[in-house]
Amino acid sequence: MSNISENILRFRESVEPKATLISVSKTKPISDLEQAYETGQRHFGENKVQEMTSKWEHLPKDIKWHMIGHVQRNKVKYMAPYVHLIHSVDSPRLLKEINKQAKNNDRVINCLFQIHIAQEENKFGFDEQELLDYITSEAFKELSHVSITGLMGMATFTDDLDQIRKEFKSLSSLFSKLKEDYFTHDEFKELSMGMTGDYNIAIEEGSTMVRIGSAIFGSRNTH
Repeated sequence: MSNISENILRFRESVEPKATLISVSKTKPISDLEQAYETGQRHFGENKVQEMTSKWEHLPKDIKWHMIGHVQRNKVKYMAPYVHLIHSVDSPRLLKEINKQAKNNDRVINCLFQIHIAQEENKFGFDEQELLDYITSEAFKELSHVSITGLMGMATFTDDLDQIRKEFKSLSSLFSKLKEDYFTHDEFKELSMGMTGDYNIAIEEGSTMVRIGSAIFGSRNTH
């Protein structure tokens, strides 16, 4: 059994059934994804639309593709036919474009709002007030080809576990508040938080999806 297969099985044991394991396969060759697929892995995360689309074209069609990176609006059309879930919706303009491309493909595309919870300025996402203003606006109510199924957030890149827990806790409480007051339907159920270094804390704080990359596929190839 390959290392990739062993890693998938090990993570699946510690993550499921509490959360869905998304194997982050960005920069990895198709042969690596095939090994993960053969071990039963079906959820793959990518951060570049073109790379994800070329992998989608070559791999089995029962794979669920997750877009986890920052999305440029002019790239949405390439993934609109097949993407399973877009984690990184960080602006009203992006969601409007996703809605338009979903309509063109006769689909409703599942999306998560990305919330800025980290102390680092370079992370994308809505802050809480911006999000509340947006979801109560007419513009948001008119979007009929997107389904908001939850929230996503990235903690500060730090060794301070208390800080990380505090950030996940804040995202989790925003999720609960939105579910109670605005998104009362059953589809609003995903809380995508936690990566290789902090997924255990994320699961303790209510994560339903963790994004694991290098610990499955080995250290990342840069390009």
